[in-house]
Amino acid sequence: SYYNAGWLSFIWSLVILLPTIAVSVRRLHDVNKSGWWWWLNVICCIGPLILLFAFYIKASDPGENNYGPAPGTAAA
Repeated sequence: SYYNAGWLSFIWSLVILLPTIAVSVRRLHDVNKSGWWWWLNVICCIGPLILLFAFYIKASDPGENNYGPAPGTAAA
């Protein structure tokens, strides 16, 4: 018999979608950018690269920013 795991893969994608978006938005907030920048991901190929190299691998802003205290501080 033929077993197709495509539906299982689809369900797994839906399960991890919201946590992935949440982590991405939190990372953008760490560098003092709006979570709306996440929508660059919908631009095929170039959007995720912009996010990766411009925001995700950048060091967090020191001190408090518009979105709260710096990660790893006692106030966080």
